[in-house]
Amino acid sequence: MSGLEILDAGALVTVQDRGRVGAAHLGVPRAGAADLAAHDAANALVGNDPSAATLEATMLGVRVRARGATVLAVTGARCEVFVGGVRAPWGAPFRVGRGQVVEVGAAVAGARAYVAVRGGIDVAPVLGSRSADTLSGLGPAPVRAGDVLPVGEAPPRDDELFRATRGAAAAAPSLEQERGAAALSVVPGPRWEWLGARGWATLLAREWTVSVDSNRVGVRLAGESLARARAGEIPSEGMVRGAVQLPPSGLPVIFLADHPTTGGYPVVAIVREGSHSRLAQARPGDTLRLVG
Repeated sequence: MSGLEILDAGALVTVQDRGRVGAAHLGVPRAGAADLAAHDAANALVGNDPSAATLEATMLGVRVRARGATVLAVTGARCEVFVGGVRAPWGAPFRVGRGQVVEVGAAVAGARAYVAVRGGIDVAPVLGSRSADTLSGLGPAPVRAGDVLPVGEAPPRDDELFRATRGAAAAAPSLEQERGAAALSVVPGPRWEWLGARGWATLLAREWTVSVDSNRVGVRLAGESLARARAGEIPSEGMVRGAVQLPPSGLPVIFLADHPTTGGYPVVAIVREGSHSRLAQARPGDTLRLVG
């Protein structure tokens, strides 16, 4: 059977696709790849449909052994890639022989690398998706050393296809080392009045540090607390990816892929979709600015 044997699962490696779309009203979170642009680019490089499942490796990479000859690609976080101890390209497809070991190294820029294999990771779908949701527990569990992940069937692909798709990785935002704080584009949220005009200006004026408590559910920001313009609480209401919540601590939390479908803290801002990839690649200690 064709597949990928996990030799080292690093810090956190999960199977991800584009998520469980259209079921939030039933209380089913979307989940899916935290950096959808990088996930899509990796799939394009190996000739997969964007819906195919990839591996999302957080910070420390992943090491796998191919159970059959195939083609892989790595995008997202910048990292070194080796096949059988020989350097392989990042952001371009490469061939792997049966039994060869592929090592995706620790991230040197960004937080999450995406490993696509031709045919996609073919674990059983749950509610229409192969994505692992770390909050709800839906989908496959995070992978562990010793797991063998099945790979789906794929039609033959020639070298011309791979030459044509090498540029697909350019669609993902650059993750070269940035000078200063990374900018995330935001718009006022449905509860922005909980900040008020002065609080909104302060939110945008400050630089925020990504907390070590951040994960696939959300990015927690550290810094000087924001004061709410009004007191009290609100009933739980629907949440979206990119929602910037303001809990009583006054330190914003920005929802990522595994966010719940509802939440009870006021959403004072929303990160625009064009900044979602940069948010997903934020590492603990990185500095962020919210730009209105």
